[in-house]
Amino acid sequence: MEVKKRGLKKARIGTVISDKMDKTVVVSVERIVKHPIYGKYVKKQAKYMAHDEKDECKAGDRVKIIEIRPLSKLKRWRISQVLEKA
Repeated sequence: MEVKKRGLKKARIGTVISDKMDKTVVVSVERIVKHPIYGKYVKKQAKYMAHDEKDECKAGDRVKIIEIRPLSKLKRWRISQVLEKA
């Protein structure tokens, strides 16, 4: 029988911008990319809905999120650790 290995899960570090839902937070992740034509570095932002089982995160916290199986229509990430409290 063939044993399949799971790949490394994606991880992101971002800031909680909303904690108004039950067991869900919205995390904003910023990255810096170089513009293909002008060469200037530009900030890009992505928002992820992440599962927060213990409801411990508040707005302004720096958190690390990791990829998981889909939990709902928009939730595919989970809070792995709180790096810094607001």
